[in-house]
Amino acid sequence: MILAEFSITPIGAGESLSEYVAECLRIVRESGLPHELTAMGTIVEGEWDEVMAVIKACHMAVRAKCRRVSTLIKIDDREAPPGRIRAKVESVLKKLEQA
Repeated sequence: MILAEFSITPIGAGESLSEYVAECLRIVRESGLPHELTAMGTIVEGEWDEVMAVIKACHMAVRAKCRRVSTLIKIDDREAPPGRIRAKVESVLKKLEQA
């Protein structure tokens, strides 16, 4: 299982990118993989090949509308059970309460 946080930026598309983000979020949702949209990117959880396929599909969807696209990916690869998107945040919050 991996967690991958990614952001896709169409170069030269102007200031508002919500149209592109919405298209990518549709692709992520249709994948059925656990995910979380943040203000700076999207986190997806799953097996390596399925996560990379979703990121590629998002990249290609944006690329189809723009001449140049930059995609940044951060990967956390760890042997652990599913549900790490929430578990990692809950672990930090629990420690904060104990302090």
